Amino acid sequence: MVVNRESGELLHKSFEQLPAYVESGTVMVLNRTRVINARLYGTTADSGGRVEFILLRELQPGLWRTLAAKARKQRPGRRYEFPDGVTAELINEADLPPGLLSEDRRDDLTGGAESTPGGFRYLRFIPPIATDYLETHGHVPLPPYIRRQDTLQDVERYQTVYAEDPGSAAAPTAGLHLTREVLEQLERKGVILVKLTLHVGAGTFLPIRSEQVEQHRMHEERYHIPPDTAEQINAALREKRTILAVGTTVVRALESAYSQDLQGVLAGTRSTSLFIYPGYRFKVVSRLLTNFHTPRSSLLVLVSAFAGHERILAAYQTAVREGYRFFSYGDAMLIL
Repeated sequence: MVVNRESGELLHKSFEQLPAYVESGTVMVLNRTRVINARLYGTTADSGGRVEFILLRELQPGLWRTLAAKARKQRPGRRYEFPDGVTAELINEADLPPGLLSEDRRDDLTGGAESTPGGFRYLRFIPPIATDYLETHGHVPLPPYIRRQDTLQDVERYQTVYAEDPGSAAAPTAGLHLTREVLEQLERKGVILVKLTLHVGAGTFLPIRSEQVEQHRMHEERYHIPPDTAEQINAALREKRTILAVGTTVVRALESAYSQDLQGVLAGTRSTSLFIYPGYRFKVVSRLLTNFHTPRSSLLVLVSAFAGHERILAAYQTAVREGYRFFSYGDAMLIL
């Protein structure tokens, strides 16, 4: 679907027609993160019960921040057994090494854990596990609304064709539509393709549960903007050329990196907990390619902020009527 924010016009096109709607000189920004096999199953050492963990971020060798299923039952000190003789113990947040978590995030991380479908827990693996261990014993972290086990096909299908940097617990799904052929067509047309990395974690996919949207707090995610990407974006801002973000993760990274003093984005590695909701003034992104998102998600709120609540509501109603597919493996929307 192509949505024109000014006229309200909605067009129904196939994705291979995307280059027709992206003008020469546009800087198109891609998130090159790669999904790891972040879903890992362990058995409790005391009862032998099976427990699912989603590994979100390695804080130091062997110590991972995770989302745990049946979180209320998973208490500090509990031990788990994993394949190949690996064991793990749940660590109390208060016992984490100093400096791993910023003080202003502590209440959010602990207080929010019990109100989510899972809960944030900290696992120390012995011996420490690495990406190759997850490739062998982990599972593709498909969203919970995909009610089936992951398959070998998902290992590549749940990646963008330009995925390079391992670290995400979910795919930046807007990029799943892009084939190498479409990317080549865009480059031949004069579109400038640049990349950044934002490793998708809980901040992206946890639902909004607060009564007021403004009260929702995003969890931090790490992002990296290379110097050449920042240069291309800042040149486009100076010359008032279009900046097209492929996905909401790119939007959050670029808007978080904006410096009022520089009048552009800063290169480097940082964390963001930016929550974009209606009323936000976009400083970098002028076009957006995105999927159709779940209700009560921060992603849908971001898209509503970008295109207008009424405009997005009308577009979603049309999408339902026309049989568009929603969510991670669904269809896409280009907002002009």
